[in-house]
Amino acid sequence: MTLHIFNPEHDIALASGLTNFTAPHAGRQLRHDLGWLPALGAPDSLILVDDVAKARRAISRRKVHPCQFVTKQQLGLLPITEIDAWGWNAALRGQLIRAGISSYILPSVVTIETIRQLSHRRTAAKLLKHLRLEGTVGEAFECNTAKEVELLLQHYGSVVIKAPWSSSGRGLRFLSLDRTPLSVHEGWLNNTFIRQGSVMVEPFYHKVKDFGMEFDSDGKGKVDYLGLSLFHTQNGAYTGNILATEAYKMKQITHYIPEKLLNSIKEIICTRLGAFFRGKYQGRFGIDMMLVSPLPTPHSTKVTQLSTLNSQQSTLLHPCVEINLRRTMGHVALCAARLYNPTEDDDIRHVMRIVYENNNYKLTIKRI
Repeated sequence: MTLHIFNPEHDIALASGLTNFTAPHAGRQLRHDLGWLPALGAPDSLILVDDVAKARRAISRRKVHPCQFVTKQQLGLLPITEIDAWGWNAALRGQLIRAGISSYILPSVVTIETIRQLSHRRTAAKLLKHLRLEGTVGEAFECNTAKEVELLLQHYGSVVIKAPWSSSGRGLRFLSLDRTPLSVHEGWLNNTFIRQGSVMVEPFYHKVKDFGMEFDSDGKGKVDYLGLSLFHTQNGAYTGNILATEAYKMKQITHYIPEKLLNSIKEIICTRLGAFFRGKYQGRFGIDMMLVSPLPTPHSTKVTQLSTLNSQQSTLLHPCVEINLRRTMGHVALCAARLYNPTEDDDIRHVMRIVYENNNYKLTIKRI
C-alpha cells in the first residue's frame, strides 16, 4: 500500500538540513489545508492529512480520484509498503519514523543528503551549460565572496543573487548599479555565506513569460518527459497554473520561440539528467524556464560574457532557471488537466490557483 504525502514546506526543511525542524506557520497551514492534493493524481490512494474531516469536505464537490485519508496517529497500524512524498528531506524522514513507519521503506540518511546536495542551485548552473543552444540565454555563477558578487554586478549592471537552497521566491535579492548597490544587501549576503557556504549570481533578465517542463526519473538512468507547465508567479511566489491540452500549451510557447528548440532542450534534459541522476535520485522533478527579452549590453568586460545572443531575436529562451527536485504544482496541474480536460481534443481551459481567504488556503479551478 502506497502512502502519499503533500509536504509543501519541503524546500525550507531541505535548506535547514535538520531532522528536528519546525516549519513556519504558513507552511504548516498550507499542508493542513491542502493535504488532500494527491487525490488529483493518485487513484485509490492512501493520503496523509492533518484533518480527515476537513480533507473530505475539500474534495466533496471536486473531480478527484477515490481515496482514503489517514492521520499520523494511524500510520503504525497500516500495511504501508511505499511512500510517495512531495519532496524528501531529513525532517520528513524523522517525522515518519516517529509516527511508526519502518526505516526500511524510507530513503536512507545518505540518500536524503544526496537529494539535498543535488537540490543546490549549482546543479541547475551545471545543466544550463549543456542547454545553451542558439536562441537561448542564461548564465549562473557560484560565488564564495562579496568581491566576486561585486565583479558580476559591475559587469552586468543588474543581477539576481540566490541562496543555494530557498523556496517560493524567498532567498532572492536583486542588485542594480543604478538603484540597489551591494551594500543594501550586504548583511543578508554575509549571513547566507555563513549558513549555506555560497550564493548563486545570475544576470537579471527581462521576463516575458514563465513556464516549465515536468519530468520523472526512475533513478536507473532514464528520465521521462511528462508535460509543460504554464504557471504564474507574483513576487517570485507561485499563484496559479493553466489547465489545458499539451497542444494548447505548446502553442502558447511556440508563439515566441520555435518548437524545434523546445524539443531539443527536452531531449538534452532527459539524456543528461538521466545519466546524472542514476543511482542518486528517483522521483518527479520540474525545471522552471523563462521567455525573456535579449540581455542588455554589460557595463564592463571584467567577467567573460558566456552568452551568444542573436540580437535579431525579440524573445529568447532561458532553459533552466531552477531545478525543483520534488513534485511541483506543475505536476498537480498535469493531473488536474487529465480530470478536467480528459482528451487532447478538449479545447476547454481552466485556471488552477491557490488562494488565501478566510484564514484558509484553498485550491480553486475555474473555467476560462
